[in-house]
Amino acid sequence: MPFSLSPDRVEAARAFAATFHPGQRVCLTTHVNPDGDGLGSEAGLAHLLKARGVDVVVTNPTPTPPRFMFLFEDLPGVEKTGEAVKEIRRADRIVVLDIGDLGRLGMLGEHVRARGVPVGCIDHHVGMGVLPDGPRYVDSEAAATGELVFEVALANGWALDQAAARGLYVAILTDTGGFRFSNTRPRTLRIAAELLETGVDPEEIYLEVYARAPEGRPRLFAEALQTLVVEPEHGLAWVTVPPGAIERLGVSSDDLDGVVEFPRSIEGVRMALLFREVSQGRVKVSLRSIGQVDVAAFAKRFGGGGHTKAAGLAITGSLAQVQTTVLAAAREYLGNNGSPASSRG
Repeated sequence: MPFSLSPDRVEAARAFAATFHPGQRVCLTTHVNPDGDGLGSEAGLAHLLKARGVDVVVTNPTPTPPRFMFLFEDLPGVEKTGEAVKEIRRADRIVVLDIGDLGRLGMLGEHVRARGVPVGCIDHHVGMGVLPDGPRYVDSEAAATGELVFEVALANGWALDQAAARGLYVAILTDTGGFRFSNTRPRTLRIAAELLETGVDPEEIYLEVYARAPEGRPRLFAEALQTLVVEPEHGLAWVTVPPGAIERLGVSSDDLDGVVEFPRSIEGVRMALLFREVSQGRVKVSLRSIGQVDVAAFAKRFGGGGHTKAAGLAITGSLAQVQTTVLAAAREYLGNNGSPASSRG
């Protein structure tokens, strides 16, 4: 059956779109270290808004990873992350995608707040944080923010050309792990099918996103996986990025995408973690889970967040200190959430 929206979703999507007008200067932005969902959603929405006469630019707090630059090749002059602060100061409207809190924008968040213009939001994360007033189109049940951009287009009768569809397909593909994760719902596949109907080439996108990695990427995986620790009695496994490995191998944090899936794939593991020192005295922890374990709720204890089965947090301390603290909390959390044998699947 073709994809359709309920009347209340149509109303919400139309209300969101009604805030954009030809000639407006609109900045699109997403979180620090942008991923395929944030960037694909930006590219898709940028094409849609440009077709409506909106002067749109993409202004992210940190650079676009090289493997996603193809999304902006047919949007000349739109990707202006290098001039983000200047562009934010000129904006008539700002739209944040794939986030619901200014804190996810790093230092750019204060410039967004100071600009004082409406800030729209399209997001699928659990719970809303703090944002300036503006239109919202959010749904934590969506597999990706790209799904929600598609819904906005559908509800408003905006035609999706192949370039816009390509961005939204990348958004959905990456946030569902190639349609492998449990967030892949019937609606997800129906939307993906409609995007493919525009002529999007799934193999070409696979090659761009997953098959053009630098040599350092598999070497980074190898070094991280050498640190693997498994505690079957807790259903817990984790890996650690050796300090300095990213710089030494000439790669970026984006090249860690997928590493944490290896400990999650081990039989009996319910929570998998990836530890990475992001600066002196600060450690980022990526979390993945299986079954009924809610890692977003776990991350919230440390000021983090995300999705039920994919979340993250960043806390102050040495790598050893953070591992001791977080792993102790994880063992307790898993102990209060059923036995390892009962929650696989």
